Amino acid sequence: MKTAFLFPGQGAQYVGMGRDFYESFPEARAVFDQAAGVLGSEFLDMVFNGPESKLQMTEYTQPAILTVSVAMFRVLEKSAYTPSAMAGLSLGEYSALVAAGSLSFEDALPLVQKRGIYMQEAVSEGDGSMAAIMGLSHDLVEQVCREAGSEGLVTPANYNCPGQIVISGQTAAVNKAINLAREAGAKKVTELKVSAPFHCALLQPVEERLAGELNKILIKEPAVPLVFNVTGKLAANPEQIKANLVNQVSNPILWEQSMRTLIAEGIDSFIGLGPGNSLSRMMKRIAPELEIKSIEEKEDID
Repeated sequence: MKTAFLFPGQGAQYVGMGRDFYESFPEARAVFDQAAGVLGSEFLDMVFNGPESKLQMTEYTQPAILTVSVAMFRVLEKSAYTPSAMAGLSLGEYSALVAAGSLSFEDALPLVQKRGIYMQEAVSEGDGSMAAIMGLSHDLVEQVCREAGSEGLVTPANYNCPGQIVISGQTAAVNKAINLAREAGAKKVTELKVSAPFHCALLQPVEERLAGELNKILIKEPAVPLVFNVTGKLAANPEQIKANLVNQVSNPILWEQSMRTLIAEGIDSFIGLGPGNSLSRMMKRIAPELEIKSIEEKEDID
């Protein structure tokens, strides 16, 4: 059996995530302590005790999810549980790169914090929003976005799984698309609680700043195959990886396509690793016949 580890992106966070790993596993504690050494002791207090309002701020959310995801991976790594491939959703790509030995955790922490700050600064609060549309085809969601374009910019941001696509853009255009999606027969439309309209052209100003930060750090070839969001394809060349990370900010996440790439590579078992279980749930929509698990709490390791 060939297993892929999947790492979550922003939105999976919650106060107290990873505390049981911190208290139970020395290798997990070492990751949290390293994060505290880079970002300050108050960082751990925020992750474990809140306030939630601070944890929800993008500049804190991103390093927090990265820390929890890597801590959980280190526990499995200590048990000699080696995956055959990895992938991460948006921010989760950084967790996957650390787990694959391509990017050091010490470099990744300030990098994703700056990424969060840059993303937040690119669009004024209230000017952009996102929504998840359930029950419509890819083509129909794309058509809805084109029609709503009369109100401003709105495009698909995440092709998550069959019947679930997230859209992103200027608030008026997203609201128009929500109404059109409901008229087109969407089973459910959920406005997302996000601080910026991720993975759309409004975030293009982030790219140059992020590229500048990526050029300061070392990225190596990953030890296991990684599939990337922005292409839905495998990549190992460090320069291509950097380009993928930059382009990912303002382009849609091809998650379903990425998972189908891994399946074509012979992966027949998937483990969602990190806070939340959304990746496992989406995977069950993509390939319900495969073995799919989620590790979020200490008991899941057992």
